[in-house]
Amino acid sequence: MCACAARTAAAHNNSLLYRFKMADLLGSILNSMEKPPTVGDQESRRKAREQAARLKKMEENEKRKKAEFRKKMEKEVSDFIQDSKQQKRKYNPMGKIERSILHDVAEVAGLTSFSFGEDEESRYVMLFKKEFAPSDEELEAYRKGEEWDPKLAEQRRKLKEQAALEVASSSETKKTEVPNSNYRDKYSHLIGTSAAKDAAHTLEANSAYGCVPVANKRDTRSIEEAMNAIRAKKRQKREDDTGARSSSS
Repeated sequence: MCACAARTAAAHNNSLLYRFKMADLLGSILNSMEKPPTVGDQESRRKAREQAARLKKMEENEKRKKAEFRKKMEKEVSDFIQDSKQQKRKYNPMGKIERSILHDVAEVAGLTSFSFGEDEESRYVMLFKKEFAPSDEELEAYRKGEEWDPKLAEQRRKLKEQAALEVASSSETKKTEVPNSNYRDKYSHLIGTSAAKDAAHTLEANSAYGCVPVANKRDTRSIEEAMNAIRAKKRQKREDDTGARSSSS
């Protein structure tokens, strides 16, 4: 009877333990599940959705405006290219995005484009046809905010060239200029009081050094006569040498 009661008590305890474990497991599952949103959470989510919708709408409007502006610039650039009277075109100041679009359209169309202006609000774009590309002087004038005058620029260029020629001529004159001094007096202790050129007129031929007229140096004999004379001299020399040896022996 005691053993049966013990088994019954043990089974009851096991049943209670199982119930406790199941309750803990169910509680953890419920805690992990998302709780129903409160009234405040629902309002925040609604505002977030409305803000996202507004941003998307703004982006779409901005994209649409860019597309419309690009289409407008493409039309104006095309008209500019077809107009043979226009060499360049200046636009009113515009924003950075608009300038970027215009530069891109000009590049695709084969034009040259530049932005000028100091402040962001005053910057504008100028387009140039390739055959009328601006010079460095023209670009410098636009950067300074000046109007470009080709005639005035040509005058300035000629004045610069003239000034450069005058400077070069002055430098060349200074290089070739000879100091004004009397070298004969300065070096008289070396060359004497008479210059060599003046002394050369007083020179006379000295007969002791074989100075004879050219006419006297000419040999009027024929070749055969000259050869016979040479042979005779050789024979005479041999005979003289033979006679000298005989007498000495």
